[in-house]
Amino acid sequence: MLGNAIRITPLCLLAGLAITAGCPAHGSRPDQNVQLIEVTAKKYEFNPSPIRVKRGAKIQLKITALDRAHGFKISLYPDGAKAAGDPGLVFTSQEDCFKLEKGTATTVEFVAQTPGTYSFKCCNFCGMGHGGMKGKLIVEP
Repeated sequence: MLGNAIRITPLCLLAGLAITAGCPAHGSRPDQNVQLIEVTAKKYEFNPSPIRVKRGAKIQLKITALDRAHGFKISLYPDGAKAAGDPGLVFTSQEDCFKLEKGTATTVEFVAQTPGTYSFKCCNFCGMGHGGMKGKLIVEP
């Protein structure tokens, strides 16, 4: 009898470990597939810039305006590419200009499909330096 218990116990332990190890993976899998990048916007800069991501990655930019309302607009196509065919960035939202309210995080979500450099800018007039409030997203192969 004791011999059977020793043989069964390791099997039960292995089964228990497999089940336990599998549970967290199911609960956290969606989060593992999304790359979250926190960005700040303030007089007259985005930080970080440039932002580097890998091709095929699902990206969430969590952008917070620190000093006043700003905006976020990014090109769908890499710099220098014709705005035709499939876009290089595929967004979950159809917004053209994301409004960034002071102190409130705004999430911009997309999939980075095509390698290249994508320019972004503030699209909500924010003062004299507004025209220079720009940044770059670099999608690496």
